[in-house]
Amino acid sequence: MKKTIFSLMLGLATLAFIASCSNDDNAPTNDPTCTDGIQNGDETGVDCGGSCTACPDPDPDPTGMEVDLAGDVTEDTSLDAANTYTLTGAYVVKAGAKLTIPAGTTITASGGTAAFIGVERGAQIDIQGTAAAPVIMTSADTTPGAWGGLVIAGDAPTNKGTDVTTEVGDLTYGGANAADDSGSIRYLRVEYTGATFSNDKEFNGVSLFGVGSGTTFEYVQSFNGGDDGIEFFGGTVDGNNLVSIGSGDDSIDFADGWAGNGSNWYIAGGAKAGIEGSNNGDDGDAVPTTTTTLSNITVVGPVSEGALFFKEGGGNFTVDNFYTSGIDLGINVKDTDSEANLRIDSDALVITNIQFADTAEGFAATNYAGANTDFYTEGIATGAGNGAASPDWAAGWTTGLDNSTAATSENLAGVVTGDVTLNASTEYFLTSGFVVKEGGSLTIPAGTTIKASGGTAAFIGVERGAQIFINGTASDPVVMTSEDTTPGAWGGLVIAGDAPTNKGTDVTTEVGDLTYGGTNAADDSGSITYLRVEYTGATFSNDKEFNGVSLFGVGSGTTFDYVQSLNGGDDGIEFFGGTVDGNFLVSIGSGDDSIDFADGWAGNGDSWYIANGAKAGIEGSNNGDDGDATPVTTTTLSNITVVGPVTEGAIFFKEGGGNFTITNFYTSGVDLGVNVKDTDVEAGVRIEANALSINPMQFDAPATGFAQTNYTGANMSFITVGDNTGAGNGAAQPTWASGWATGF
Repeated sequence: MKKTIFSLMLGLATLAFIASCSNDDNAPTNDPTCTDGIQNGDETGVDCGGSCTACPDPDPDPTGMEVDLAGDVTEDTSLDAANTYTLTGAYVVKAGAKLTIPAGTTITASGGTAAFIGVERGAQIDIQGTAAAPVIMTSADTTPGAWGGLVIAGDAPTNKGTDVTTEVGDLTYGGANAADDSGSIRYLRVEYTGATFSNDKEFNGVSLFGVGSGTTFEYVQSFNGGDDGIEFFGGTVDGNNLVSIGSGDDSIDFADGWAGNGSNWYIAGGAKAGIEGSNNGDDGDAVPTTTTTLSNITVVGPVSEGALFFKEGGGNFTVDNFYTSGIDLGINVKDTDSEANLRIDSDALVITNIQFADTAEGFAATNYAGANTDFYTEGIATGAGNGAASPDWAAGWTTGLDNSTAATSENLAGVVTGDVTLNASTEYFLTSGFVVKEGGSLTIPAGTTIKASGGTAAFIGVERGAQIFINGTASDPVVMTSEDTTPGAWGGLVIAGDAPTNKGTDVTTEVGDLTYGGTNAADDSGSITYLRVEYTGATFSNDKEFNGVSLFGVGSGTTFDYVQSLNGGDDGIEFFGGTVDGNFLVSIGSGDDSIDFADGWAGNGDSWYIANGAKAGIEGSNNGDDGDATPVTTTTLSNITVVGPVTEGAIFFKEGGGNFTITNFYTSGVDLGVNVKDTDVEAGVRIEANALSINPMQFDAPATGFAQTNYTGANMSFITVGDNTGAGNGAAQPTWASGWATGF
């Protein structure tokens, strides 16, 4: 029932007073009538103190009063969370007055189109919600568009001019005070807003017209509104920790020279754009230009007008850590919007670390068709905190986020600049180059699958000074593969380190354009265990191709164990200098050499299984430009299996070779054991100097025309023939390869 607060009076006069109170409460004013259910005038409590009678003892009935809200607030007024408030019409805080709404207050609109809360320029609103007790503005009618919402007018600049009228509510806004203070709004939820004001004007959830930077606006949600969720019309106010769910138009919109910034926006289920960012609908070049920095943004689709609609001249936007899920278009730019296109061409729109997850059918990162194709860069993003899932900071005070779950697939591209860990339950699509930058780290847990879909441009790179941690297991390896199962379908894994090579220091990787080479033999590029790469070897240029895994100047501090290349278009695994060891390696079906090392590699290798490579089983070189370059390739290899056929030998001692000691080397089905070109003078000199020693080497089931070696020099004792088990089981799959390797 509707409760009436009354003074402590006796007798029949008391009954008469009660009746009058009921009438007043239905239409509250800001005069100190002591009967409107609101603290106003000189009252020290709700309807008591000051010129009213003394405040009574605490009311034993915690349900409070039922109070209708409508009309003007002309003096400082405080609501009471114990009361039940019904918004029956326009309720406007007039200039010079302040409306305070404490934590836990609920206001329920019942006035339809006419019901909204307005704050005039020069007035203030203080919404004091908390995560545990937000302020809620809702509606008895749960249809989107059932009421108006919250409209705030300020004195900050806009490119619509000064002393202009709000699109809805007929409030005057706009001025020259960038620091204008319209109050503080924290932990507010507005629901079912967006009532139609006229044929071409609709309320939003919260509308901020020329609101200044002195205003606090954070932890605000719009839920199931009929129009935009939250919209900034010029002004300088920042908006942080915003949530927009189920908007009937754009989820969050800003325009008219807005110069605030935003962080932590979670958007889902909007009908049109996730974010619509405009300059001016009448003049795309109007000043001041919309200028903003946004960070930590999540947009969960579907969307019909893009995750971001850069519109009506756009503006100057810098956006970082932008996560999208379930969208078909990332950045929407109409080709007829000449001002917006011109701004993109002049680098006024910069988006870094945008990630596309669970992309919808027909997905495009952008429909922009201009010359500046690098205005956005992909990367790993967490968005508002948890990618597509509800952010932690939204817990408790928001609604409608329960259906937001983690993405099942995410695109990988761009750069990693911090410490990033992937999720084994997510399927990753590698759409382009994905590079871990110096100082960053990428951790890939056991069981993770990364599937390349970007063709030649798709590769994973690790810069010198960066690290990668691939934590596969025998039962749950990390798999880097391709949607296209043709050898050469994508690039592979490229790691650059700071260890010595005989190519020099600060040189550029053959593929991927990473800098490598230094003086730190113990350099640590991370740890790689139980990794399988498939269908790699994309052609980077006419004379440069990716391998399965390429290690450029990688140091001995790096772990590189239990790695397989399967059906690559070029070499399976290749060491370009460096000092890293490689143990328990498998290369099957390589389009060139199976395992290759060169350029002064000074690591060692144990337990290598090689089969069905097109050329050499192992190609061991010193330097293709100078066979005597130093440091000289020097290695000890043990427990090696090469299963043919091969066309360039079980091992090709090439381009000066180096200092090799090989034990327990098993071959099967090869026609040539050790290949040494008679024109390779430096390689021949090294063999004569006993720099190559293989003992024992077994030739099982040799092919037609078999020869142990084609070397014709004097020293024929560098090979000692004898039986051995090679990688463990001769030509058969070694037991250590069980479970994680394939293709035997």
